[in-house]
Amino acid sequence: MTTRYKLDRIDLKILTELQRNGRITNVELADLVSLSPSPCLMRVKKLQKAGYIVGYSAQIDVAKLGDTLTVFTEFTLANHRQIDFARFQEALEKVPSCVECHLVSGGYDYLAKFVTSSIADYQNVIEALIDRSIGIDKYFSFVVMKTPFVKAQLPLTDLFEDRI
Repeated sequence: MTTRYKLDRIDLKILTELQRNGRITNVELADLVSLSPSPCLMRVKKLQKAGYIVGYSAQIDVAKLGDTLTVFTEFTLANHRQIDFARFQEALEKVPSCVECHLVSGGYDYLAKFVTSSIADYQNVIEALIDRSIGIDKYFSFVVMKTPFVKAQLPLTDLFEDRI
């Protein structure tokens, strides 16, 4: 259950620091945001209860595990009724190798990110989606050759500080 909670600058600092290091101790976090530990912990709990913090996870260096293939795929649906969008999204969400899906504006409907073990694995995923008749009219694939950087944190202060 989420509760209404108005953010302030200290809350943004807390969220920024937790993005950087979700395993930081409360004492370290409190020091970084210029609070004492008890009020800092209370704020973190409020942020969790209000739904601003939805979980914690480890960032994995997948390259150390082995080779993978990342493919961005544009999908255009044959029909554009709400039921068509819902059916497509529901099907794509069940595909483990689909790690992102975005409904976008422009010349196509969705942009999805797949991470698979190989081009053959990716093609099997796409063929299985097409065989399911979930409304795909056409798709275009963009194989990632190299990823110079990925930012795991959003610039929260830049995005929201002027709104609080």
